Amino acid sequence: MKGIILSLAVVTVFIGSAASAEIKPCEDLKAEIDAKLKEKGVRGYTLEIIPADQVKDQKIIGSCDGGTKKISYTRKRK
Repeated sequence: MKGIILSLAVVTVFIGSAASAEIKPCEDLKAEIDAKLKEKGVRGYTLEIIPADQVKDQKIIGSCDGGTKKISYTRKRK
């Protein structure tokens, strides 16, 4: 019986962690992506936060605010 309760507790913790990991504020995610791109030496780009229902043919590299917004990546032309 204790094993079943322990197993359920572990599963509940993992489910809760996964659910909270999905809802990330857009500004936080944008800053993380920007830092990773700069770390890799990528230059000449813009990141933009757009509502999910306004996505057209942009290159989407992130989803935030529970999937209600997306982060698009655009490479600047020289």
